[in-house]
Amino acid sequence: MTKKMVKLIFPQELIKEPVTFRMAKQFDVIPNIRRANVTGTVGELILELEGQDERIEEGIEYLTKLGVKVEPIVGDIIE
Repeated sequence: MTKKMVKLIFPQELIKEPVTFRMAKQFDVIPNIRRANVTGTVGELILELEGQDERIEEGIEYLTKLGVKVEPIVGDIIE
């Protein structure tokens, strides 16, 4: 199992959609929400994704195709 930290930036039209849940179910990836900032116009999540390397990459590709901006995070997020 691999862990990868990413920042997701959602376009306004996807803020209320369960795209993270769908990605987790479809690609067998475990998302751990480390930080979130969601308003009516902005949606940002810091996630730790856990799963098989190729499945994580497929999940990220799925999110990107939907219009979610995915940025890698290097290092750990301390809360």
